[in-house]
This record gives sequence, C-alpha cells and structure tokens, in this order.
Amino acid sequence: STANAPEDDAPNRYSRTDRTSYSRYSRDANSSGSSVPSNALEKRIEELERELAKERQENARLMKMSQDKEELIGKLKEEIDLLNR
Repeated sequence: STANAPEDDAPNRYSRTDRTSYSRYSRDANSSGSSVPSNALEKRIEELERELAKERQENARLMKMSQDKEELIGKLKEEIDLLNR
C-alpha cells in the first residue's frame, strides 16, 4: 500500500480551489472579450475532469493487477526454492 502513496497524492495536487480559480480565470477572460463562450470552456473542463477520473481509475486497476502479479511471482519463487531444497 505504500507503493500507492505517490499516486494517491496526484489527485490532491490539483485541488478543487485550483480548478475553481481556473474556472474563475476563464470567466474573467471571457468577460474581457474572449471569443470562446464561458459555458463552452466550463463544459470542456468538466469533460476533461471526467476523462481524468476514468484514466485514474484505469491506472488504479493496472496498479492492482501489477501488485497481484508481483505477489504471485514472490509466491512462485518461494515454491521453487522449496522444490529445489
């Protein structure tokens, strides 16, 4: 579980306040004459956040598979050692 600690920090690196300030910046930029509507930017941000959540979920799944395989390798190595004795 300690191997997951660095990945667990990654989602927290960009906190809700960071996203909120980014959204606020987008709205401020739009009010000053940007050609892209604020709603379009907010929808794009939400879309990217959903995509990021899916990728994080896939990453967690792959990490779990990797850990399971590492455990299996360790058990098989122990079994090989026992058989060699």
